[in-house]
Amino acid sequence: MKQRDAICVYCASSSLIDQSYIDAAYELGCLIADSGNAMVCGAGRTGLMGAVIDGTLSRGGNAIGVIPQFMVDNGWHHPQLSQMEITPDMHTRKEIMARMSKAAIAMPGGCGTLEELLEIITWRQLGLYDGKIIILNINNYFNPLIQMLNKAIEDGFMKKDHSNIWLVANTPDEALELALVNTQNVSLSSKY
Repeated sequence: MKQRDAICVYCASSSLIDQSYIDAAYELGCLIADSGNAMVCGAGRTGLMGAVIDGTLSRGGNAIGVIPQFMVDNGWHHPQLSQMEITPDMHTRKEIMARMSKAAIAMPGGCGTLEELLEIITWRQLGLYDGKIIILNINNYFNPLIQMLNKAIEDGFMKKDHSNIWLVANTPDEALELALVNTQNVSLSSKY
């Protein structure tokens, strides 16, 4: 696989969530596969991660998982991934996922997902990543975070034009459409 061919999906591995989130993740995986793009995620076997992988595989897509060795040792990885990249640590995991992707879609999740989203926004702000970043706001989950980001801009902690770093979608279809618009000619800095 060439670098920058995948759509990265950040999402939760929790299985204690409403079915609507699982359904949206499965649908997103199906849509990514149907678009002919590979899907890269954190390789988890449960929750939204498991669902996005299952959706991708159900349509014959390429589901790539990137996961630290300690998570593999604990059996947390999806057993049917098309490809699995094992990393020594979490930071390398995120770096590889960014390097593989031409766009990142963040689905609802906990601290890990929020950290991934904020880090890729920071990398974009610093010029380390130039792929599209889409916040998939299922059930208005991200409204408080979007409000906080806007507050950071209003109060001068971020530049006004930083609001262009991310896009917000309400459905998997809309998220993928935003991810694929003008992603043919993206380039990544030499660091990531």
